[in-house]
Amino acid sequence: MADYKGRIGNLIRDARKHRGLTQHQLAELLGTSQSAINRIEKGHQNLSLEMLARIGAALDSEIVALGAGPTHLRVDGPTTLSGSIDVKTSKNAGVALLCASLLNKGRTTLRKVARIEEVNRLLEVLNSLGVATRWVGDDNDLEIIPPAELNLAAIDEGAARRTRSVIMFLGPLLHRVDQFELPYAGGCNLGERTVEPHMSALRPFGLEVKATDGAYHASVNRAIEPGRPIVLTERGDSVTENALMAAALHPGTTVIRNASSNYMVQDLCFFLQKLGVEVEGIGTTTLRITGKSSIDVDVDYAPSEDPIEAMSLLAAAIVTKSSITIRRAPIEFLELELAILEEMGFRYDRSEEYAARNGETRLVDITTHPSDLRAPLDKIHPMPFPGLNIDNLPFFAVIAAVAEGQTLLHDWVYENRAIYFTELNKLGAQVKLLDPHRVLVEGPTHFSGAEIVCPPALRPAVVLLIAMLASKGRSVLRSTYVIHRGYEDLAERLNELGANIETFRDI
Repeated sequence: MADYKGRIGNLIRDARKHRGLTQHQLAELLGTSQSAINRIEKGHQNLSLEMLARIGAALDSEIVALGAGPTHLRVDGPTTLSGSIDVKTSKNAGVALLCASLLNKGRTTLRKVARIEEVNRLLEVLNSLGVATRWVGDDNDLEIIPPAELNLAAIDEGAARRTRSVIMFLGPLLHRVDQFELPYAGGCNLGERTVEPHMSALRPFGLEVKATDGAYHASVNRAIEPGRPIVLTERGDSVTENALMAAALHPGTTVIRNASSNYMVQDLCFFLQKLGVEVEGIGTTTLRITGKSSIDVDVDYAPSEDPIEAMSLLAAAIVTKSSITIRRAPIEFLELELAILEEMGFRYDRSEEYAARNGETRLVDITTHPSDLRAPLDKIHPMPFPGLNIDNLPFFAVIAAVAEGQTLLHDWVYENRAIYFTELNKLGAQVKLLDPHRVLVEGPTHFSGAEIVCPPALRPAVVLLIAMLASKGRSVLRSTYVIHRGYEDLAERLNELGANIETFRDI
């Protein structure tokens, strides 16, 4: 029994760390002490079934489901992929649109929503506020019906703390109530992401936020309205989205400068237009929004496909030297990535462009060809759109590992994400960490299987899975919840292309 207590304690500790929680924070969620959590994780505490269930709910993990532990992936390689695959709709657009549904008093129907853990957590938060949500049909359509009054006092703090996206409730909610609280945001463990840019974007609408006791305490001064253009101090995607949603329910005209023009922001703009909000400058860094004092319409919207998932599939094809067809790839948000890959020697064909279901986003089908790559002459670094997407940079770590020569990657946005790229070394890569933001990758690599615990960051975790596809022998990727936060059925879909990935649990 002691052995099982120790194993369960280790699993709880790993799940807690992957959620980015301290022992103290987990203790608060469970209404117990930090010393009790410490004993549990060391296997020195007897646990009732009720406590096991409560820990599972707090950690959003299958870790304590009866007879089950966290999910792991067993990968047998090397793999050659073949066939065709459709890109799923955008995770980040879906998350923004869920937050934006709070602007609308009518029914919102979103088509083909990515059924991922990040979306599930936001739905739990919305449900706790009194919003009715239901999945409709077999295509992951989602229907959202708000109550006459939101019950903000009943917010599901556990779910809210497990997603960073809850900060995007600030923009819609500031028009609904004069005072409210939101729990601190969570999400990937990528270093400190300041919320100050959100605050400075929303102060012109009268919002003031004080952060104390693990919550944002928000108050709104209705006498304050934007009198001049709002200049965002950071061209961030979620910052722009927050400002857009605040402007949507402001009946005057709001100008936002230094706005992100990235894919999820464009999807949000198209959705706001369907709500009757005037939005000019979509795709540029200056947005002009003429809002409405009230929005009450039944709206139907289909978010576009996810360029980050498309890049994941491109990377999988490249490192396994496979020929596959990636259908419904949003080319506007992949053109620079493809241009860099072409310079590295990547060969591919692409179809004529066609429109996404939203009628706006340009899609293509990309067919990859086995290619011998060489390192690029210049360093690879992300920039706000139309630069290389920040979330696509990690995939160049595994791509550079199979290219001839040295590639310098500069991940300047996050304090510690580059550290996770060195996990590729366990599979045989040569990745040298120069500082918290830069790595030097030496190729080509002949990957070989290893057992690795998932890093607590979404894209680096998928990068390891991709490298395992190209690795000789058997690999194990442990505690893969973080992948489910951003990808729907990724292992199963890769298996349909010929991968050999098995999901399993320890207990």
